[in-house]
Amino acid sequence: MKRLAILASGSGSNAEKIMEHFQNSEIAEIALVASNKADAFVLERAKKFDVPTFTFSRKEMDAGLLLEKLKEENIDWVILAGFLLKIPIELTKAFPDRMVNIHPALLPKYGGKGMYGSFVHEAVKAAGETETGITIHLVNENYDEGRIVFQASTPLTSEDTPDSIAEKVHALEHKHFPEVIEGLL
Repeated sequence: MKRLAILASGSGSNAEKIMEHFQNSEIAEIALVASNKADAFVLERAKKFDVPTFTFSRKEMDAGLLLEKLKEENIDWVILAGFLLKIPIELTKAFPDRMVNIHPALLPKYGGKGMYGSFVHEAVKAAGETETGITIHLVNENYDEGRIVFQASTPLTSEDTPDSIAEKVHALEHKHFPEVIEGLL
């Protein structure tokens, strides 16, 4: 049984879909939900599934506290689901090809530092794109540059707004992220 940790910084809708997906799984369990924000709603979502939670600051993460906790919990895979901090290189090295992230655009477009959430959807709208989507990729030491393992797209029209684009992207995330994670395991 693989032990998974989810790292998230916000609401945690993707984390909830992942916890739901693996709730009665025979191949993996969500062993930990960790956040850099003590008031992140993802921590409440974890309680619904009786998943232990852990909070930490950027300084604590950079000092190795998160890595220590992941080792202590015997974590096999780390899932980034709306986690906004850059992962320290020691952490990526500890989970080579066993750390996965989801990005709300079709990488390599609209990736990199500062490109998350509504910022991505606003950029997609401003560029007049006719499609957008999601990218699920392995994590390395650079923002959004790890090996792509899955992409799904959705068409856009001129009537789409950043909010409607976000809704379309969330639908793709919720549909595909848990299944892709299972496939990687």
